[in-house]
Amino acid sequence: MYLEHLSLTDFRSYAQVDLKLGPGVTVLVGSNGIGKTNLMEAIGYLATLGSHRVSTDAPLIRFGSERAMIRAKLVRGSQATVVELEINAGRANRGRINRGNPLRARDILGICQTVLFAPEDLALVKGDPSNRRRFLDDMLVSLLPAHAATRADYDRVLKQRNALLKSARNGRFTSGHEATLDVWDQHMARAGAELLHARLDLVERLQPHLQRAYAQLTDGSKDAAAVYRSTLQGVLDDDGGPADGAAAPAAGMAELRQLDVEQLAERYVQAFAAARRKELERGISLVGPHRDELELLLGQAPAKGYASHGETWSMCLALRLASYYVMLDDSLAGGSAPILILDDVFAELDVQRRRKLAAIVAGAEQVLVTAAVDADIPEELSGRRVKVVPGGIDGEG
Repeated sequence: MYLEHLSLTDFRSYAQVDLKLGPGVTVLVGSNGIGKTNLMEAIGYLATLGSHRVSTDAPLIRFGSERAMIRAKLVRGSQATVVELEINAGRANRGRINRGNPLRARDILGICQTVLFAPEDLALVKGDPSNRRRFLDDMLVSLLPAHAATRADYDRVLKQRNALLKSARNGRFTSGHEATLDVWDQHMARAGAELLHARLDLVERLQPHLQRAYAQLTDGSKDAAAVYRSTLQGVLDDDGGPADGAAAPAAGMAELRQLDVEQLAERYVQAFAAARRKELERGISLVGPHRDELELLLGQAPAKGYASHGETWSMCLALRLASYYVMLDDSLAGGSAPILILDDVFAELDVQRRRKLAAIVAGAEQVLVTAAVDADIPEELSGRRVKVVPGGIDGEG
């Protein structure tokens, strides 16, 4: 799959911009702060309905405008698809496919698939667990868009359950509240089990590719690994340590991996019961996928806090490459090979890592690269050059 045409209206710094693209390598060159990343962000947003730079949609809409529009023409084999996404301030975003009737935004998921490398990826190793959970969940949605509904359902139930627990902490908890909490427990157990089951499967698929990718980027002296840590392995308090009192049935990852969704849901119901006293005291849900961790290891040590700067970058790049390899596996089963986006990454890397990364990605169906200066781009990524200027595109360099 490749992106043939991108059009933006009132997106970030652009009142209007049109960019023609094609298969192979395209490098967008322009000064820092001129808008190159805005173009890549729009493509990534079309694929995931989320930005790699901000957590809300408001900054994506050009100042003074009510909405932003992303339009893209994507080609897969002999089939072309035009997809549009309207980003609205204060109301739901809407999508359209081939100029058809308006759809929910999440109904366009899966049409555009990307793997985006960016300087913000350092947070995958150095940041808090929410960054790594989002990495997994975004990838799940890319592989199977139906997971967007699963994640939305879980977030909705979690919000309602936390509101109920908070009211209990404020001294207004009654027997009626307790009965309501039992109902929310059932809903959250089901949604959480579906999300956990999907994450465990994905981590299992990622693991061999992560090890391979890290070895490709380095001298291979250390093994890279990712280990999923679930709250079902023991109830945690809000400081991340073991909770006092009755413990939930503990389980190892190998055991959890063997359970189906119904069995995982039952485990969650048991864990909620064991954690209820602590949750009522603290006014927050202490058990569930929203508190799980994806631990990244180099050799025997955690990458976070132990990896050097170069090792941290290699681990970040390896995670993205591993996701690319998983999506390539999926494309062999009828999916689409993703568009690779490298947004200002080469400026952050030493010469050796630049060349290794470039050699790995050069053969992808479509590679989009941004750089402040042409000299940052390794020779392995020869291809079309496009000059980005204030407010638009100047053409090929």
